[in-house]
Amino acid sequence: MSNTEKSGESRNLSSVAAALRLLKTFTAEEPELGITALSKRLGVAKSTVHRLAVTLVSEGFLEQNPADGRYRLGLLLFSMGTLVRRRMDVAEEAAPLLHTLCEQSGETVHLAVLHGSEILYLRNIESRHAIRPRSYLGVRKPAFCTSEGRALLAFSPPMLIANALRADLQPRTAHTVVGKAELQRLLSEVRESGHAIDDEESEDGMRGVAAPIFDANGNVLAAVGLVAPTQRLTKQKLRGIIPMVTETAQLISSRLGYEAD
Repeated sequence: MSNTEKSGESRNLSSVAAALRLLKTFTAEEPELGITALSKRLGVAKSTVHRLAVTLVSEGFLEQNPADGRYRLGLLLFSMGTLVRRRMDVAEEAAPLLHTLCEQSGETVHLAVLHGSEILYLRNIESRHAIRPRSYLGVRKPAFCTSEGRALLAFSPPMLIANALRADLQPRTAHTVVGKAELQRLLSEVRESGHAIDDEESEDGMRGVAAPIFDANGNVLAAVGLVAPTQRLTKQKLRGIIPMVTETAQLISSRLGYEAD
């Protein structure tokens, strides 16, 4: 990268930071602010604030009051906030059922959502066994090779699936499937069966199963996953675990207002 390109990138990042600071200036006590007030609070020139405000208005992050010209947060932020709220809702509704699944199975249970081409863990109920998978809230993993990720991708819009599989798919173990045609076939099987399996594809020595959670509109929202060491979660035992995982996902979906056909 040339010095000119680095300078341009630095300016862009600086502008992004300034725009975010501007958005954070609005409060419940001061929901509307003019250019002068924003300039004073941010400590930057009015011309800079005006340029940022115009850009944020054009993108829907801000609105301008036609009566006095002052600015307020745009409805786009509200719609984005509802996406976060949906995740919070599913995490709360799922909690007691995830604990029940963990107690009944004796194994570690996860709640995950899709974040681009990765999954993000919202809940983690650990097994009491000494040997168990270690995972933490907020951790991300590739969606294509995890049972939770496949359960989510299988019921996602085609464009989202295409984007996830367009990435450079790096194997995490010797068992990871990276062929796009094979992955498409696996996702088709997930749609038919209602569950996804990760057989040492994400972590060596670990086997998992996951099922999708749907919201009231029938959109896939999250996934329930169960994972355990292969020595304990044998393929025979897995067959008995699958109905427990899918039933848990169905119960959570029902609590969110989903009505299965």
